[in-house]
Order: sequence, then structure tokens, then C-alpha cells
Amino acid sequence: MISSQPDPSPTTERIPQVWGKVPPRNKNFTGRTDLLGRLREGLANRVTAVVPHALHGLGGVGKTQMAVEYAYRYRSSYDLVWWIPADQPVLIRSSLASLAHPLGLPSASVSGVEDAANAVLDALRRGEPYTDWLLIFDNADEPEELIDILPQGPGHVLITSRNHRWAGIVDPVQIDVFTREESVEFLTKRVPRGISREDADRLAEELGDLPLALEQAGALHAETGIAVSEYLKLLAQRTSQLLSHGKPTEYPASMTAAWGLSVASLEEKLPEALILLRYCAFFGPEPIPRDAFSKVIPGLSTELSALLADPIRLGRAIGELGRFALARLDLPARTIQVHRLIQALVRDELSETEQRRLRHEVHLLLAAYTPDDPNDAKNWPFYLNALGHVGPAEVAQCPDPDVRKLALNMITYLYSSADYPSAQSFVESFIRDWTKASGPEHQDVLTLHVNLGNLLRELGQYPEATERSARTLEMVEKALPPDHETTLRALRGRAADLRASGDFQPAYEIDEEALRRYKARFGEEDWSTWRAINSVALDYGLRSDYAGARALLEQVLRGIRAAGGQSSDPASYLNIYTGLARTVRLSGDYAEACDLGEDAYAYGLEQLGPEHAWTLRAGKDLSVAWRRAGDYARSLELAEEIHQRYVRIFGLDHPDTLAAATCLANIRRTTAQFQEALILAEDTVRRYPRVYAPEHPYNHACAGNLAVLRRITGDAEEARKLDEQALAGLELKLGRDHHYSLTVAVNLASDLADLGEVESAYRLGTGSLRRLRALLGDNHPLTLSAAANSIADLRALGRDEEAAALFGDTEERYRRTLTLEHPDAQVFLEGRRLDADFDPPPI
Repeated sequence: MISSQPDPSPTTERIPQVWGKVPPRNKNFTGRTDLLGRLREGLANRVTAVVPHALHGLGGVGKTQMAVEYAYRYRSSYDLVWWIPADQPVLIRSSLASLAHPLGLPSASVSGVEDAANAVLDALRRGEPYTDWLLIFDNADEPEELIDILPQGPGHVLITSRNHRWAGIVDPVQIDVFTREESVEFLTKRVPRGISREDADRLAEELGDLPLALEQAGALHAETGIAVSEYLKLLAQRTSQLLSHGKPTEYPASMTAAWGLSVASLEEKLPEALILLRYCAFFGPEPIPRDAFSKVIPGLSTELSALLADPIRLGRAIGELGRFALARLDLPARTIQVHRLIQALVRDELSETEQRRLRHEVHLLLAAYTPDDPNDAKNWPFYLNALGHVGPAEVAQCPDPDVRKLALNMITYLYSSADYPSAQSFVESFIRDWTKASGPEHQDVLTLHVNLGNLLRELGQYPEATERSARTLEMVEKALPPDHETTLRALRGRAADLRASGDFQPAYEIDEEALRRYKARFGEEDWSTWRAINSVALDYGLRSDYAGARALLEQVLRGIRAAGGQSSDPASYLNIYTGLARTVRLSGDYAEACDLGEDAYAYGLEQLGPEHAWTLRAGKDLSVAWRRAGDYARSLELAEEIHQRYVRIFGLDHPDTLAAATCLANIRRTTAQFQEALILAEDTVRRYPRVYAPEHPYNHACAGNLAVLRRITGDAEEARKLDEQALAGLELKLGRDHHYSLTVAVNLASDLADLGEVESAYRLGTGSLRRLRALLGDNHPLTLSAAANSIADLRALGRDEEAAALFGDTEERYRRTLTLEHPDAQVFLEGRRLDADFDPPPI
């Protein structure tokens, strides 16, 4: 079936538990025994992480088939074998992500492409659940595009490439055309009705022993029974014609001539098959879903429409492409794949006018294949199947409204599935092409700019996002109506930028105006309006108006649930649900916040997976809620887990990673891990100005957290300096009557008390207590902390009667809210001071 040499795989066959996306085995695979042995030896003899091996050579020499044969021949040595198309960087992470479910990880439809791919790489590195794995990266081009994503660990990596630069990075196995003996053996296998060794030798000589050309010749002979002498005569004539016409030299003349003869015979036998092949030539070289040819839509040629309308003729045409070796058919996957060299030869035979027509019709086919709503996770497989064709088909060059909608939907899909780098790459390339074609003020171009601003924000690149979004909003407001969806999205983006710069009041004002327009345009019961309300609620919270924020979010969730909308956009639903749990916690209702937070986090784990950005935020907020409620063990465990995931997925300097680090430092301090907390808090405070402007309230509030740790570890004077600077910065940005400012003021009073300045501590503490009562209410936990500290100051000042009166009132309030068993109440009852801390909410 594969070679006259014995199969070197073990006698007892072990079937891989995971076998995915490997193309069908070529039943006529021939020779290459020495190369396969060298490849096996190079991979198998390594006892640590294996340096990837590369199969490289010119097009048509059989690199891919060699890798396929290796996978099948040695499959008994592996528990997992997975195939990854690597010619387009945008496909690599998607292909890796598709391995998530077989590894027992959340799939890309649940956790997003980026998170799923990272989880797969981590599982492979750890060898869990499989240590014997093989990943094949097919048709890799530039090493720089792949080297950072090659999995490390106990398994094996195999690369195929035409780029010889891989030889300087990995151990290469050079693959060339067949030896003459291999060519003869291949042809005698490929032609079932028989071909003499002499004729096979003559044919191989003329075709230069190129495997793809031999496959073409063998398929033609098998299908038509053409005599070798006749084939050679026609081949010589066609080669002569090609040379006389100065055909491009980048294609081997033997391949071009053999292809031409196959096409001529195919056209004579079934013209519809040639029609279909020409369309396939303008997709990408990745598998084409058969369902892309399932609809008759406006804009298609009469001949293609007639073919698509007749499923019997269409099925036969597809079958003929396979029989003539012009396409590889994967029947279980229902895909058609045409070798990139054959695609190039097909395109080269067509006039520029015909190429433009066919390419445009392929754009229409792709647009019709992908569903309308890219936010809905059930539609993501369609977008994933189409993803590899967007670049090669030059979708960006097409000004057709339906095709541009496809492009915008693809960006939305990548954004929703958390593949932010790929989304950014597409957006930037589309901006260049669409600006050139339509001008900078076209609404499609402006929509792209809004999308790019949102992506930069998700990536934590706030300064660049702010600069770009300000320019975009100015252009949008000139070019589009005030209630246009792009205008409204640009408005919300501008508000987000203001939040990122610490300007909470202007952000609120813009979000309120955007919400008014959303309601007028879309009504009350629409996801666009619900998201806009969520932004306003976030603004309320940043202004310490937790009651207002809570009322808005409760209203939104009632509307979503009444409309049954939870499943149509689970990420947005989780974001809003988590926002409500956070607002309830900030209001001081810790037990209720835990209940809501636990349900929200469970929803995120189920619907989006543990590494989705929104699930991580829900987990971080739940850890804070557990800490506030006094459940320190669970809080610490979850905080450590969430922080590790953030670091691995987003890096140390992403704003969400810094928020997770703040959460972890706070619970470590709470559980008396002072040195660990101090080290992490110091590092976080150093990193925050890399993300936010120096005057941002989060910088100052986190410095206040560090000040608490300085005082606890014995440096009250340094704590005082940090708190004084933080309070001055917060007052300048937010005023004194803000939750963040008063949190730092409460701690500064403790610094003063620790330094013996009791009178100053009392004045600052009682002033803060009065303000907290007015801002958050008499029963808020921070208000009670300020009261507890004031009692300690009154006792230190000898004002026992006042202290006793305040003690009685505070004790009763603890009893009715947190209960006297709560750790804060216990500290109060023991007469000790309480510290306050800050956890930054998402912007």
C-alpha cells in the first residue's frame, strides 16, 4: 500500500486516542523509506524537548504527502496526532485551538481562539493528558511567524516548508524529486491496468521525476487509458508550446504540461468539473467546505448557477476532480482541497478579466456561506472554515457591500472569540485597502477604525487607542449621522478612553448621551442598548454611585432574561452579570455579592470556559467578594489561579493582569503573608504607570494598598508619605468625597495613629467617617471601619464616654450587617484598627 519496504511500525498497532485534521493517506505513496527513517530517528532519539524538524523543498515534490505518510506509518507511537495548516499565521492559532476539546479543555467556541490555543500549548508542554504527541505544521513559511508558537514539551513537532531559512533553525530533512526507481514504482502502482517499467521510466524522464506531475499523469492514464507513447507525444507538444509562449519559469515545465493535459481531458469528459476547478483556484489552499457551493445566489455566472442548482452534476464534478488528481477530497470532513501549485497554474491560464470575475464570485460564495451573526457562538465554525480563504481570495480588495459585510463579520468573529492579534492584523490590512479604494471617510473605513480602537483597548494599549479613537470620532461625526451605529460605537469608545485616562465624569456624560441615542435608534430591548446601559452603570460605579449602578444593571438583566437573550451573546451577558455582582459588593452587601458572583463565575466556566477574558474577570471579582465576606481560603486559592492565568495569557503588563495581581496581594496581606504581598504590591505599583497615565486614580489607589503593607511591615513613615501622595492625587482627580479618596484617607489616619499623632489621626478619621456616612451610608463596611478606627482614637485620647457611645452604635450595625462573627467585626471587638484596600474594576 505504501512501499515495498517493511512497515517499521510496531507489530501491535496502537491507535492514537486523538487523531485530527490529518489529510487522507495517499494509497499510492511510494519510496522515501530512507527519508522516513531519518525523520523518525531524528524525532524519536531526543530525550528532552524535541527541536522541530523541517521538510523543505520546491512545490510538488511531496512534502505534505511525506508528512502525512509519517503520521500514518508511525501513528502507533503516539497518543495524539494533529495537523496544523501553517501557511497563514491567522490559521495557526485557530488550528491549535481546535485541539482544545480533545484535550479536555474548553473549545474555541466557548473560551475564544486565543485562550483556547494558549491552553492547548500549556497542556502540551505539561504533557497532560498526553506525553506522546505529534504536531505537524504544514507549509510553514517565515520562521519568525511560527517559532514563538511551536509547542515545547515531551512530544514531537514536524514542519514542512519551502523556505530554506528553516535549515538554520531546525534539523532539516531535505526532500527532492523522486529517484527514478521511486518514480517507476509510483507509476506502476498508480495505473491499475498496468504500465511497463520501460514506459514508466520514459514518462518519469519527461516529467522530471516530479511527484505531483507523476500523479497527474498516472491519474490521466488511469481514467482515460491513454497510451504512454501518445501521452509523451502530447506532452512534448504542450511543453514546446509553453516554451515558445514564454510561460512563467516559476512553475516546472513538466508540471505545467502534465496539468494542461489533465485539464484538457477533464474538459472533454465533464466540462462542469473544469468550471468548478477554476473557482476552487481562487479560494485559499486550505480545505474548501463543500457547503460553500450549496447556494445559488445573485451575482454568480449562469454556468456556475446551473451547476449549483443540480446536486447530481455538482457531485459528479467534484468526484472527477478527485479522480483526475486535481483536488483532494475529504469525504468525512466534506471538503475540497486543491494544491497551491495547481491553483496557480489554473489562474495563470486565465485572462485578467476572467480572473477578476471568478475571484469576485468566490467572494460572494464566501459571503453567502457565513451566517449573519458572528457574535453567536454556534456560527463560529462557519467563520473558522472561511477564515483561511479571506486572505488568499483577496476579500479585502472587493468593494461589494455583501463582501465587505463578510470582512467586518470576520473581524467581529475574531474579536468575539478573543483572537485579538488576528483581528488586529485583518483590521489593519482592511484599513489600508479600503482607504485606498473608498477614501478615508467612507463608513466602512470608519467602522474599521472603531473596531481597531476597541481591539487596542482589549489589548491594554490605552494611549494608542485613545489617540486613534479621538481622530476617528471626529471623522465619524462629520461623515455619518449622529444615530448611525458606527457613530454610537465611536462615542462609547471615546468614553472608554476617558475612563482609561481617569476622567470619569466626562466619560459618564458621553455615555449618557450615547445611551439616549441608542434608545432612540434601537429601542429598550436590544443588545446594543443593553451594552450602552452597562457602560453607564460602570460610570456610576466609578463615581461611587453604587445604588444607581445597581438599579441600571438589575433593569438590564431583567430585560435580557425576559427576552431570553442570555444564549445569544453569552460574553456580554456575563459581563453585565459580573458587573451587577461587583456593584452589589461595592455597595457593601458581601453575602449577596458572593451568591451572585458564584453564579456568574459558574455561568462563565460553562458557557465561555475558564480562560475567557470575561470568565477571568468574573473569577477575580468572586475572589474579592469571598475575601470581603471573610472566606479567605477560597479567596486566596481562586486569586492565585486567576492571576496565573492572566500572566500566561495576557502578560504581566496587561491592565487585567495588574488588577488580578492587586487582588492577590490584598488577600495575601489579609492572610498575613505580608512579605509575599509586599513584593507583589511593589511590582504592581511599578507596572501601573506603564498602562495608565501617572495621574490615573488607579495608580494612586494601588499606591494606597502598598502603603498599608509598608505600615504593617514596620515602616509607618513611608506609609504616611505614600498615602499623603495618593490622597493628594485622588483629590485632584476625584475630590475628597469619593470612595477611593476616602479609602486612602482612612488608612492615612491609621498611619498617623501609628506614628503617635493621635489627634491628627482622630480629626482625619472622624472627617472621613462623616463623609462616608453621606456617600455610602451608615451601614457600609468601610463606614464601619472608619467608625471602629475613630473609637480607637477616642480611647487613645481619653474620651472614653464618646468612644463607648460610638462603640455601641457600631456594634449594633455590625450585628445587623456583616454579623459579629465576621473577621472585620472581630477586629473591631478586639479594639484594633481596620485597614481598607482597593480593587480596580475593569475600564
